[in-house]
Amino acid sequence: MGKKINIQILLVEMIRFFFIFTMILGVSFVSIHNGAKDAQVVNSTIDILQNTDFRSRFRHNKEHLFHPFILQAASRHDIDPALVKAIIMAESGYNPNAISKRGAKGLMQLMPSTAEALGVEDVFNPEQNISGGVRYFKKLVNRFDGDIKLALAAYNAGSKIVRHYQGIPPYKSTHYYIEKVFKYYKQYKNQMTEKMKKV
Repeated sequence: MGKKINIQILLVEMIRFFFIFTMILGVSFVSIHNGAKDAQVVNSTIDILQNTDFRSRFRHNKEHLFHPFILQAASRHDIDPALVKAIIMAESGYNPNAISKRGAKGLMQLMPSTAEALGVEDVFNPEQNISGGVRYFKKLVNRFDGDIKLALAAYNAGSKIVRHYQGIPPYKSTHYYIEKVFKYYKQYKNQMTEKMKKV
């Protein structure tokens, strides 16, 4: 008796399984057939977004948008605009809404206390952020007697840390940051030189 019940339960379960499997297969087939065009559109969009040229153009457009603010602040504080661009690229990748894990905000990743001390009212406002960031960087350049690497180290790790180590602190992240900024600086400098030649 018990064996018959077990066999009946097994048969019911098998029938139910095949029914569900058939339903899923049917729905999937219809979805694939109807959604083929949608899938193609999605795949095309992903291909575009992953395309290096597209990302490069998108970033270039953002850089172009903030270019007047960069030139204005760089000119006011006598800092090479190519260097300002490099710092922004290294800090936020030109994302005006960027927020770091430590709480630094905006294009030039200003800490709230630094932004307040600089009189930056809206840290996510690109013009205010760039103006404050360049002014702060200029202070660091002056503080370290014109040494750009030390100023960058201080921008990244803090002035007290740089003074404590009497040079660039032995932090991998700071060394990497300085290398990154100089790499971008070289690229922007070359770009600006090429543009000047065309004028």
